[in-house]
Amino acid sequence: MAKKIDWLYERKGCTTCKKAMAFLDGAAVKIGEVVIANKQKYGPEDALELTKKVSKVVAMKGKKLEVLPLKTTDEETLLAHLIGPTGNLRAPTAIVGKTMYVGFNEEGYGEITG
Repeated sequence: MAKKIDWLYERKGCTTCKKAMAFLDGAAVKIGEVVIANKQKYGPEDALELTKKVSKVVAMKGKKLEVLPLKTTDEETLLAHLIGPTGNLRAPTAIVGKTMYVGFNEEGYGEITG
């Protein structure tokens, strides 16, 4: 059974976001709130505020996947995974239950689709 994404942050025109959306469309995942990164920026403080809603962050870059439990991850390491080269939250970012997924790869998003 496909899960529901509670919150999704995506940037229009982003190649990685397009790949993520195609993957989710193929799995028929329902998406709650969508925030367009081109219209609303989330800087470091905003990104850290979002992590208060979750217990772990799954950070993905290419084929690399790293799970960061918030209880044992320092703020500097967390921000290194959350913030992109623009100084804002990386897109796509999805919150599913108590987990935040930052970036995209099929292995990580496979957890979302069940």
